[in-house]
Amino acid sequence: MNINLPTAYWLGLLTSVVLPVLVGLVTTRVTSAGLKAVLLLALSTASGFVVEYAGPHDAGYSVGTAAVLALVSFATGVLSHFGFWKPVGVAGRAQDSFVKAA
Repeated sequence: MNINLPTAYWLGLLTSVVLPVLVGLVTTRVTSAGLKAVLLLALSTASGFVVEYAGPHDAGYSVGTAAVLALVSFATGVLSHFGFWKPVGVAGRAQDSFVKAA
């Protein structure tokens, strides 16, 4: 089996792992989990469509491929949040990074 993924797809996958930290940076601890999930979904969707646009294509841009990349990006973001960022404490520190003492 020979796997050949262009650099754009690898960068998109790496971006998917970092997206939950970005969501943590732009939200607070009191922001609802639903809003954070919608924000992660929006960023994942944008990432999927940008990666498909940036990737090399022989047959041209494919909306179907962009949608699959968006789903993979969202799933990777959710899994990395609950499997890596949250247990390590990065999610909480990202949310506290812009909090100033009163």
